Parts: sequence; structure tokens; C-alpha cells
Amino acid sequence: MPDHDSLVRIKDLSFSYDERPVLDGINMEIPRGKVVAIMGGSGCGKTTLLRLIGGQLKPTRGDVLVDGRAVNRMGHEELYALRRRMGMLFQFGALFTDISVFENVAYQMREHTDLPEELIRDLTLLKLNAVGLRGAHARMPGELSGGQARRVALARSIALDPMLMMYDEPFTGLDPISLGVIGQLIRKLNDALGATSIMVTHDIHESLQIVDYIYFMSAGRVVAQGTPDEIRASTDPFVHQFVNAEADGPVPFHYPAPPYGEELLRGAAHG
Repeated sequence: MPDHDSLVRIKDLSFSYDERPVLDGINMEIPRGKVVAIMGGSGCGKTTLLRLIGGQLKPTRGDVLVDGRAVNRMGHEELYALRRRMGMLFQFGALFTDISVFENVAYQMREHTDLPEELIRDLTLLKLNAVGLRGAHARMPGELSGGQARRVALARSIALDPMLMMYDEPFTGLDPISLGVIGQLIRKLNDALGATSIMVTHDIHESLQIVDYIYFMSAGRVVAQGTPDEIRASTDPFVHQFVNAEADGPVPFHYPAPPYGEELLRGAAHG
């Protein structure tokens, strides 16, 4: 979906932990106003990629550009200013458990703005209303269901009207109703805010209903990409295996091992 007005550009990006390569020559474009999914098996580098975009990590090679500026070349002040324009929904919400729903959502406004308390109150209730939980503002996180807690975390992540939203496995552990609610909220809030969203997820079926474009990763590389319709129709073996949840394919079911018959005969000979 290359778009000349991309909010995020990832150019020839590689990253290693010590000597262990995690990402190898990644190129991506995330156009403004779109919802883009990054998919792939566990350990393929998806969450690492989010950390590189947010500036928590620096690439071994290549650049991450957000709004035309290289995140990996920023100093602390510039990086923190940019992060205030980003929102992040963590895998399990990561709410502060010892303060109320209201205080969780208001926290960023108090931390990063000089807004008067009356306006913070109105904006906090507005964000909670957007996710359907204004009536739960006085509750503690421990009193919420898993889906409700994820929605509060989503309200907190949009508290400062970010230009870029990042979601790290937003559907993990949710029942089908909550999963559908969160999926639709991600789409509606992105469009209402005029934001851009990057979503790391394993949930192929929910994602195909709400995203504009998908990148598939395997072993630190982009191995396939396309619109939801292109992904559904893809004959690429990796995409076909992932979309259809097949046990065997390019990602093998069996861990590498000698032929089973040989191993049995070897055991018998030793016996």
C-alpha cells in the first residue's frame, strides 16, 4: 500500500540483541489515517519493532522515521516530545491497580499538560464515554472484567489525542464479545481521532475486518503483505498456513530431529 504521505517509514531496518539477530532488512510504510496490522508467529520480532518505533530500542542498521524524523537519531527531549504524541495499548492493559478508572485515564493529562482540573475531568469522562465506560469511572481496576479493563486502557492511551496509536496484542485473553468490541473501538477511534494505528496481533480473523493493510513477518523478515482481500486470496504458503491455522507448512509442526525410524533402531541397538 505504499503511500507518499506515510506517518511511519521503516527503512532497511535490522536489529540484534547482542549477537542474536531479531530483525533483518525490514521495510514498511504506514500511511496517515490507516490501521495497519503486523502479524507473524511468536518470536518473529513484532513487539521489538514497536519498541524501535517508540524509541525504546535503537536499530543495529537502518532508520525508523515518524512524521519525517528519524526516531533513532533523536536526543532525549525530542524523543519524549514525540512520545507524547503516541499512544500505546499494552497486551494486558497495564492499568495502575491502586487508583480508580477515572484516575487511570486522567493520569497522562495531569503528567503531561497544564490543563485545569475541571477540563481534565470533562476530557476524562469524554474518553471513558467513547469506550462505553463513563459509568464505571469510580471503580477500581480489580472490579472490572478483562474486556472492560482493556477498554479503560484504550481510553487512557487516547487521553492526549495521539497522532500514532500502537497496539501490542490487543485481543489476547478476551472472550468473543469483548474481542469484537475492542476491534471495532480500535477502528472507530482511529477514524474519529484522525490517527494512524499499528497493531501487532495473532488474531487474523478479527484483524481482517478492521485493518487497511497487513504485513506478515517470519524470522525477522517481511515475507508477505497486502490488503485484507489480497491476504484472503493469497496462495503464498506462509500466509495460507497462518490464515487457516494449519499445523504444518512453512512453519513445521515437528522440531528438527533425525528420522523417527532411525532413532527407534538406534535405541534398540543400544538396548
